[in-house]
Amino acid sequence: QVQLVESGGGLVQAGGSLSLSCAASGIIFSIYRMGWYRQAPGKQREMVATISSGGETNYADSVKGRFTISRDFIKNTVYLQMNSLKPEDTAVYYCNAEMRDNYWGRGTQVTVSS
Repeated sequence: QVQLVESGGGLVQAGGSLSLSCAASGIIFSIYRMGWYRQAPGKQREMVATISSGGETNYADSVKGRFTISRDFIKNTVYLQMNSLKPEDTAVYYCNAEMRDNYWGRGTQVTVSS
């Protein structure tokens, strides 16, 4: 059974930092492209950052220079370090694992107050 379990969300003031984690099980973690997506109220889910099995990263323009995605092949975990947070970063953040199949976590709430 595939599980993606996110943690690390919470409430932070603008300008602050948060670190999200996503622990994966039930998949061959090393071959999946991992990613973080977010969905704000009333908006569509959007890509935040992805990291390939080879370590190539891709970021949404809105988070470039502020967020960093990384992965640990020993712990089967993907991380999202979020710095200089803005109120517009407020959303539910979802972990994604994609190869031939596509899996999602349940999400973790990030709220940035102004």
